[in-house]
Amino acid sequence: MKFTATQIAGILEGEIEGNPQIAVHKLSKIEEGEKGSLTFLANPKYTSYIYSTRASITLVNKDFVPEQALSTTLIKVEDAYKSFSKLLEYYNQVRMDNKVGIEDPVHIAQSATYGESFYLGAFSYLGNNVKIGNNVKIYPNVYVGDNVAIGNDVVIYTGTKIFSESVIGNNCVLHGGVVIGSDGFGFTPNAQGVYSKVPQTGNVVLEDDVDVGAGTTIDRATLGSTILRKGVKLDNQIQIAHNVEIGEHTAIAAQTGIAGSAKIGKHCLIGGQVGIVGHITIGDRVKIQAQSGIGRNIKDDEMVQGSPALNYGDFNKSYVLFKNLPKIVNQISKIEKKINGDQEKQ
Repeated sequence: MKFTATQIAGILEGEIEGNPQIAVHKLSKIEEGEKGSLTFLANPKYTSYIYSTRASITLVNKDFVPEQALSTTLIKVEDAYKSFSKLLEYYNQVRMDNKVGIEDPVHIAQSATYGESFYLGAFSYLGNNVKIGNNVKIYPNVYVGDNVAIGNDVVIYTGTKIFSESVIGNNCVLHGGVVIGSDGFGFTPNAQGVYSKVPQTGNVVLEDDVDVGAGTTIDRATLGSTILRKGVKLDNQIQIAHNVEIGEHTAIAAQTGIAGSAKIGKHCLIGGQVGIVGHITIGDRVKIQAQSGIGRNIKDDEMVQGSPALNYGDFNKSYVLFKNLPKIVNQISKIEKKINGDQEKQ
């Protein structure tokens, strides 16, 4: 697909300085720009590259004033970084909309239904009573179990498994290898320590605008639902256990594990490799630093770090002492020797 500077400026409400008819067909970094590519300048550290880039079009902030001659056509916008992101979204949407139709071979149960502009990739499976909305794109090798409901404008990438009874809202994206609705980790031991499985009879509900990263697993509830509220964003390789609830617009980084029945509030930011025990409540707007271990309830607006996690400020103070611990021990040893030596002289 090719876009002219005029078309791009129209999408971004930008002003053109240069050739309005010049066309691009790919994106690039500013230092690696080639003819036919579009790039952007947002970080002042990269300003020098705009004078040498071979990119055909460069997005810049409106206050940018070149100090040398340029070979690239400029499109001036309010915020070059945000405009570049907007352009990526637009490009991705155009690319996705090209995917329509049902490839062969696939399995579609007779009771399954789907809306307009539907794409189903080869070797995919739609079970009984599956209901799919409009403009849904399901890539090859995807499994959708019985009684699953999928909203409008959903993208499901290769290798994803959505097990029975799961509910996927509008505008959701499930990346490669995601597992939705697998059994929760529920077992009970008898007197001999032999485990019996507890049936997991609930489901998973993803509300609108949820994004789930590659390789992430979200377990079905034992009873009721495991719920991700509107706008939740999950990175790759995250484990969400049964009956967990995550509040609106919370973002969680890779390799985090959340144990059963934990409740996480709205607008939280959770770093990578965080471990959260089950049956606790984390408030709204909480920030949890990477590799923290959360074993207690956390109130609204707290910032914590460490394992077990401490208040962020207390952790930093404690860390200063901890890293100086060898020096402190050495000083204490010297004081003890001096005291003992003084006592022997007496």
